[in-house]
Amino acid sequence: MGWAVMTVLPKPASTVVLIDHMSRVYLTKRPATMKFLAGFYVFPGGAVEEGDYVVDHAYITHSISSEPFSFAHYIAAVREIFEEVGILFGSQGDGFPIQFQKETEQEYRRLLVNRDISFAQLLEQENIRLHLDCLQYFGHRITPKESAYRFDTRFFLAKLPEGQTPKPDLNEIDKAFWIAPEEALLSYQNGNMLLAPPTVTALQTVINYQKGGALLMPR
Repeated sequence: MGWAVMTVLPKPASTVVLIDHMSRVYLTKRPATMKFLAGFYVFPGGAVEEGDYVVDHAYITHSISSEPFSFAHYIAAVREIFEEVGILFGSQGDGFPIQFQKETEQEYRRLLVNRDISFAQLLEQENIRLHLDCLQYFGHRITPKESAYRFDTRFFLAKLPEGQTPKPDLNEIDKAFWIAPEEALLSYQNGNMLLAPPTVTALQTVINYQKGGALLMPR
């Protein structure tokens, strides 16, 4: 009698396809030490955490359209891209841009990654209002059942905020760079870049959108 194989339940997750004024996307390479997708090139993102479900709406000034999934996916998207590359979609409570000192930003990111503070605490301490309308939702993918690590990932497209520059966390990211979506796909097809199927589909969707098509991942 054979052993039954337990299917791992997928964790909710969010990914942000960051795009600049030259229509390039921001890709990061996962270190070889990672348990999941080691050495692959991905967009910034990660799992939804418990704290993402309890962020007070008082810290959100720009509304989002109703989507058939948890609001926490938006919070996770904003938190993860700040943790990983230092981009923050928001403003001060008075409407002015957020201007962290370099050391302050690095410390907040370290505290968040180590779970020494919650994202909600950061928003309260710095009087930050999130701009969730910067995120355009365009689809989701679920890791196959046979995988030991599974995620139900929501994909968002976001323009690089004016005056901000990505600063990758080299503890979580091997390297990072801007690249045209077409160039990334060509590099993948030539065997020079490891991309997971959802990343390939996301790149194809962005290319289609840039050519006037719908911003929607095929089902």
